Amino acid sequence: MKLAIASLAMMMMTGQTHAEKFHIEMLNKAEDGRIMAFEPAVVRAQPGDTITFVARDKGHNSALMKGSAPEGAEPWQGKINEEISVTLTEPGVYMYQCTPHLGLGMIGAIVVGEPINIEAVRSLKYPGKAKAAAETIFAEIESGY
Repeated sequence: MKLAIASLAMMMMTGQTHAEKFHIEMLNKAEDGRIMAFEPAVVRAQPGDTITFVARDKGHNSALMKGSAPEGAEPWQGKINEEISVTLTEPGVYMYQCTPHLGLGMIGAIVVGEPINIEAVRSLKYPGKAKAAAETIFAEIESGY
């Protein structure tokens, strides 16, 4: 009995928080008809979770948008046609883009914990179709889905 209690206590101390892994696909066309899209466009994660961007279609990358992450966050800049994984540790909203398709609205968001910096991210300038895509993303974040 003592061994079982000790084992349970060790599991609770070491396994209480378990980092998750998410996959976001970079696509020419999403199932919902969006062109030049990340799928899903919004991911909710926790500090320490890993996000992998998967190049399903050619010509895409994932890069953190300038000024679009919580203070202390590490930026990333993936290469075209290559998978990239990032582990996010700072709570807040991270907006990212496909660099060649930003003007076509190919953006997405990762919310780590609480969206504490959403107003700062909302105030960024989004070119072309990215402006409408950003509004859709913000509405989804604020709905708490």
